[in-house]
Amino acid sequence: MDALAILVALALASVLLVGLGERLRLPWPALMVVLAAVGSLLPVAQEVPISEDLILPLFLPPLLFAAAQRTSWAMFRARWRAVVGLALLLTVVTIAAVAGTVAALVPGVSVAAAVAIAAAVAPPDPIAAEAVAGPLGIPRRIVSALQSEGLFNDAVAIVVFHAAVGSLANHTELGPRVVLDFVVGLVLAGLLGLVVAWVADWLTTHLTLVAARNALRLVLPFAVYLIAEELGVSGVIAVVVAALQMGSAQQVDAVEDRLTGKAFWDVVELLVTGMAFGLIGVELRYILDTSEASLGRLLGTAAAVCGVVVVVRAAWMTLSVLAVRRSGRRWLAPRTGREALVMTWCGMRGLATLALALAIPRALPDGTPLPGYDQLVVTAVAVLVVTLILPAFTLRALVRALGVVKEGDEENLAEQRVAQRAKRAAAEHLHNLGDGELSEDEATRIRVDLARLDEALPGPAEEYPAEYAERVREAVHRREEIERRRNGALAAARAEVLRMRGEPGVDPEAVDAVLRELDLQTSHHYRRLDT
Repeated sequence: MDALAILVALALASVLLVGLGERLRLPWPALMVVLAAVGSLLPVAQEVPISEDLILPLFLPPLLFAAAQRTSWAMFRARWRAVVGLALLLTVVTIAAVAGTVAALVPGVSVAAAVAIAAAVAPPDPIAAEAVAGPLGIPRRIVSALQSEGLFNDAVAIVVFHAAVGSLANHTELGPRVVLDFVVGLVLAGLLGLVVAWVADWLTTHLTLVAARNALRLVLPFAVYLIAEELGVSGVIAVVVAALQMGSAQQVDAVEDRLTGKAFWDVVELLVTGMAFGLIGVELRYILDTSEASLGRLLGTAAAVCGVVVVVRAAWMTLSVLAVRRSGRRWLAPRTGREALVMTWCGMRGLATLALALAIPRALPDGTPLPGYDQLVVTAVAVLVVTLILPAFTLRALVRALGVVKEGDEENLAEQRVAQRAKRAAAEHLHNLGDGELSEDEATRIRVDLARLDEALPGPAEEYPAEYAERVREAVHRREEIERRRNGALAAARAEVLRMRGEPGVDPEAVDAVLRELDLQTSHHYRRLDT
């Protein structure tokens, strides 16, 4: 069975398991890992002919791009301390703790090899955390914190991993140059992401077909990732920056692009996520098959490393509670010990851990077998299973037991604030228009449209100017005047919502929810015009 057939089979299984997961109230990505792992044990199963060098470039760019578009620059500015703490410092501390544990417990392993495996198991996977934790109804603050952490920690881990593997190949010591390389790579990758986003925005304005514009957005994350890697900088950072910049530069009138793009990317995310998690399950068997030592003899060290990974994260989250309380910023997480426990349990490893574990060289450049190779790959598999499969099937019960439930009032209020400003912008636009001559029937149609807008958006109805209602009752004019006013009101509402996406403290998911309702109202209006 070749790679294409396996990927198609995994995509089909993803579609089927989504429904099964909803029925069983279990996370379908975890079911995908288990199903693929069981399938790999069948006699007819063969090794997946996908190079480890292709795993990250094939699956990571679209998933990172989609996740980054759900946040905003304003959100990162408001949470930059938390992002630095979770994505950078926690990853570095985890690498140091795991590397020290491996070096102490595995005879003959070099410091570089210990750092390489530590970098492989250090970063939690943002896609795994969002796919498993998102549907459980936990507070949006927690999901956003996990997303922010996961968007950048892969970059830190990959830089350290490549430095460690390079040290193995060149028989050199790891030194401070790793830090310099990371900082330089971070800046250059960020600049590359911005440039690519600006070029993509320019191209978008010159493409007349909606399908072509959506196709550009699909190709873009792969292109920017490959360009960055070719230039020797972080492809992860470049993709995330490009997605954030494109999300902040949305056009007010790009209604059809947003509606079709949302449906398109939902499908892409489902299929790519399913194939990625299925690949994890399939590869687990073959990683273990490469081990020539007794599995039981290796599990002791692997268990110790798993414990270190969990304890370091738990300790960091506990300290984060104190920092959040001291800051007084209620939109940050974790705010309580219970939230810290949930975020600890959400530290699921995934695609990056798999790809980096597969990339550990079996032998040194002179042909000598890498000391401790068997222990390293078994350790990576153990961390992957313990932090992904176990939390995936127990997180729902943990969330319910701790009472860490969705903050309905706070999150609804966030959407209502966005919606009220959208309604107010529409009302002010109508109020500022000059007198127009509309018939009673035409005026009624506008009032019906405004009422429909009030019903579609959350929060109390907006009081539209009384003098406007009186004016339109007395006016008589053509249909074009109705459309001008109606379109202007909806455009003003969309512009205000998009403006809010760049304001500090505004939840980008609340903005996107209200913007989608406005886009649907606009699309419905256009369809009525065409009939």
